[in-house]
Amino acid sequence: MISNQILQNTIEGLKAISRVEFCVIDTDGKIAAATSESMNEFEKPALEFVKSSADSQEIQGCQFFKIYDEQQLEYILVAGGAGEDLYMVGKMVAFQIQNLLTAYKERFDKDNFIKNLLLDNLLLIDIYSRAKKLHIGTDVRRVAIVVETENNKDSNALEIVRTYKGSTGRDFVTAVDENNVIVVKELADGDGNAEIDKEAAGIAACLEKEGIGNVHIAYGTIIGEIKEVSRSYKEAKMALDVGKIFFSERNIIAYSELGIGRLIYQLPIPLCKMFIKEIFDGKNPDEFDEETLTTINKFFENSLNVSETSRQLFIHRNTLVYRLDKLQKSTGLDLRVFEDAITFKIALMVVKYMKYMETFEY
Repeated sequence: MISNQILQNTIEGLKAISRVEFCVIDTDGKIAAATSESMNEFEKPALEFVKSSADSQEIQGCQFFKIYDEQQLEYILVAGGAGEDLYMVGKMVAFQIQNLLTAYKERFDKDNFIKNLLLDNLLLIDIYSRAKKLHIGTDVRRVAIVVETENNKDSNALEIVRTYKGSTGRDFVTAVDENNVIVVKELADGDGNAEIDKEAAGIAACLEKEGIGNVHIAYGTIIGEIKEVSRSYKEAKMALDVGKIFFSERNIIAYSELGIGRLIYQLPIPLCKMFIKEIFDGKNPDEFDEETLTTINKFFENSLNVSETSRQLFIHRNTLVYRLDKLQKSTGLDLRVFEDAITFKIALMVVKYMKYMETFEY
């Protein structure tokens, strides 16, 4: 259904062109929009006009028109004032509002379809039949992008993103809850993650320009059939959560970039605790001093290269070897051995995941 604000903007624009006053009244006799307070007196005549069989009629020097949506009466349009040829102008305005009704109904139907598609609420046969009816391509490359903002419940992020994307008809912007905005983006044949990253960066910049900060964006894998949109959406949601845990420094993350974090995220907490206890023998990795943690992270960043790590840390090679030996004595893991390094890296990631889940619970 068209909002009253859109109706108001429409008739005000048409008044500026035609110099005719307009009033739109619903079938209950309530004014939805009016260009002048003097038009408020037509509520009662409009209710009487609703009961008549005529589609247009002159009442009290004004022209009344019925506006239908698929043979269902939706509004009464009143055209009056000092303008010339009230009937012709009013007829054109009624036609314009009727077209708006059709356009917004189609938009609503498409939005409803995309929501149900994302939530897996449609049977396979319904997906293709409804897509055909709504003129939505079924064999098109698409990706689901999830946008999360700070205090999204209190912001108008959805409308900002819709305005940014425009009404091209190729991409869909919707929301299935109060927390996230979802963009189902259509991609050209050669488009990949680089183009999606560019799109995500544009959305983030638009939101930040409007004063909405702390934007996090994630997207799933590219799919080729409309039935797989829900899978891309689920992947994007997972990427959003996993990205906060293991890639907190990034505000845009792809499902394909999650790596082993994707597996850790799906582990039950009791199993994680058991694993950490076995690896660190009851010692919490948070107990490592800052120097040790910095050394470990830099050693991993440089692919276990002792020389490059010592150079970047501005320490002697023997100093780094001493630190690694000390760590080996306390944990039993030698980070210079690939298998031990992998175990240690996974353990640190598991600890991060556990801490995040504990914070989430509270």
